Amino acid sequence: MCAYVLVAEDDRKQAELARRYLEREGHEVVVVADGRAALEQIRQRPPALLVLDVMMPKVDGLDVCRILRRESDLPVLMLTARSTEDDLLLGLDLGADDYMTKPYSPRELVARARSLLRRGQRTQADPVLRVGAVHVDPVRHEVRSDGRLVDCTPGEFQLLQAMAAQPARAFTRDQLLGYLHGFDRYITNRTVDVHVMNLRRKIEPNPRKPARLVTVYGIGYKLVEESPRVG
Repeated sequence: MCAYVLVAEDDRKQAELARRYLEREGHEVVVVADGRAALEQIRQRPPALLVLDVMMPKVDGLDVCRILRRESDLPVLMLTARSTEDDLLLGLDLGADDYMTKPYSPRELVARARSLLRRGQRTQADPVLRVGAVHVDPVRHEVRSDGRLVDCTPGEFQLLQAMAAQPARAFTRDQLLGYLHGFDRYITNRTVDVHVMNLRRKIEPNPRKPARLVTVYGIGYKLVEESPRVG
């Protein structure tokens, strides 16, 4: 999927790195070096995705996100050197769709961008992500299993939404941790296992024999459409 991506980053090396990797993915990339220029560019030509640094001159990334959310549902991937829980929560509260802390892997940046672009494309056409009998509605923040409304915690919802957006894809525990918005200083791989265990209780016909949220041995987990029973 090729898209127009706007990168707002005042560090030239970081901006060039992001641009190069995103262009390798086939995207058209425009780079601006401050928040005011980012807002002007968005208003002139709205991108499919904004990669937004927090610490920028003129208008910082948090204010850009705050202003943008009054005008648009544009997907925002926020980048920051700040790594405290309060900073991360503030960015999410202001409307960022995902969050990466510096230093980051350029390949992970591309993967996160790809996920947000797919999510945005799905939301425009049909907001509900369907994987067999499991339906995830990002707009209403609802999960249904076999037509039954399922009560999920925010962390459980984030993981299930990420896997439903890319059904049958095998996610490592580290990748799933990333969808918990980078709180890597406060959670561990065990947190993912606990969320998966709880989700299985809620969406599986038989949690002891998972057929929907399955283990990929040596890798992690994936969400699949349950195979029909024979006989």
